[in-house]
Amino acid sequence: MTSYGPEPRRTPGFQRGTGVPPGETPPAEGSTTAAISYPEPELRRGWGPVPLALIMLVVALIAVGLMAMAVALMV
Repeated sequence: MTSYGPEPRRTPGFQRGTGVPPGETPPAEGSTTAAISYPEPELRRGWGPVPLALIMLVVALIAVGLMAMAVALMV
């Protein structure tokens, strides 16, 4: 038979009705400080003109190809 957890009556430190007393559980993890040790790099804004032009060219070629396929199916 598989056990899914310790039996409450046999768990060390467990008090019925109140749970586990302080000091029986491990301490919480430490907090991080708000300050950083090095300056963050400045973020660049937006896309450059070359990547946008290439994306627009690919989209246009796909659109032309789909329209040509549709015309070929009609004829």
